[in-house]
Amino acid sequence: MTSPNSSSARHQSAVCIVGNGAIAKTAALGFAQAGHSVTMLVPPSPPSTPAAAGEQPWDVRVYALNHTAHGLLSSLKVWGALDMERVAAVDTMAVNGDGAHPGDLAFDAFGAHVGALAWIVEDRNLNQALDAALRFAANVTIVQGRAVSLALEADGATVRLDDGSAIASALVVGADGGQSWVRGQCDIGVDYRAYHQRAVVANFSCDKPHHGVAHQWFTGEEGIVALLPLPGKRVSLVWSAPDPLADTLMNESLGELAVRLAVLAGDKLGELKPLQPEAVKDLPLVLIRPHAIVAPRVALVGDAAHVVHPLAGHGMNLGFADVAGLLKTIAARAPQRAIGDERVLARYARARKEDILLMQVATDGLARLFGTNLEPLRIARNLGLNLLDKLPVLKRRLMSHAMGK
Repeated sequence: MTSPNSSSARHQSAVCIVGNGAIAKTAALGFAQAGHSVTMLVPPSPPSTPAAAGEQPWDVRVYALNHTAHGLLSSLKVWGALDMERVAAVDTMAVNGDGAHPGDLAFDAFGAHVGALAWIVEDRNLNQALDAALRFAANVTIVQGRAVSLALEADGATVRLDDGSAIASALVVGADGGQSWVRGQCDIGVDYRAYHQRAVVANFSCDKPHHGVAHQWFTGEEGIVALLPLPGKRVSLVWSAPDPLADTLMNESLGELAVRLAVLAGDKLGELKPLQPEAVKDLPLVLIRPHAIVAPRVALVGDAAHVVHPLAGHGMNLGFADVAGLLKTIAARAPQRAIGDERVLARYARARKEDILLMQVATDGLARLFGTNLEPLRIARNLGLNLLDKLPVLKRRLMSHAMGK
């Protein structure tokens, strides 16, 4: 339910979650279904416009959700609430190098002994399912407002809002994105680096079936291009392009962008055409490494805890793994420990450290390696792709980690 604010309002709950994205909503559901009272603090929202009748256009923001995300959302009864006609399974991942002799690497669900490597889900589809679940969550209160201060005390934390109201809780979960207000209130420093790239996203129809294959091309100076399968003969583009090229792509028509993609895809997908109505967005790419993901009475999840390059498509999956890890750690705490106990939160931080660090190092290293146009490095990275493709044991380990298994 949504609670009106007043200058005298004081909301009391076990957990206060700051944020309004998919990770924040999942955390709220997870804590509520574990029996904890939850207050979600979300930004004030403008009046919503009713959706037009007929089929909704395809969202250009999509996520490649792995088995960790699938398992968590299934346990919360959210996966089954998705519109499955708009979800596409990834059966194969085809990675292509660059240059005159490009390397290639392929992963497939059959080799991994699973039904799918991942699932492509639209941002809107995911959030609608989460919103529907939250409407039926008995112990979740949603408060609209803007936080102005966070007071951390021995027995709890208090978030004060700009209208004079407050939210008191035993634990504050910062799920408020890469520019996290919660993280800033805790004076947690970050290592920040801009990649000077933007992710250009759009959707296209294709003449030929994609057969559930997600294609990725490392092109050197033109960045990293991914075409992800959508239901039917449709694909979703994520082009991590250097800023000057991103400017060009955003100023071109989507028809011209389709011609560029056809050069990479060859005859794999046939003719590409922009989905109607045409839509394209671009998102700046950065690396953010917070110096800690916990503070007294505070835990960070999702982009508040880490922002990585999207070349592997696992930024959202890291966030779901954070939520799963935090819920598991708190459920396993000793009975005398409060959910915001410093030692409990320290165990969460330790449990997540390796996974986060590995993904940060891998994505950053690959972005640097494949963004270099020196010919010796080009040859070496293509040889590396070919070699890895012939090492089944290592391939299986990489697949297992990527799937979150």
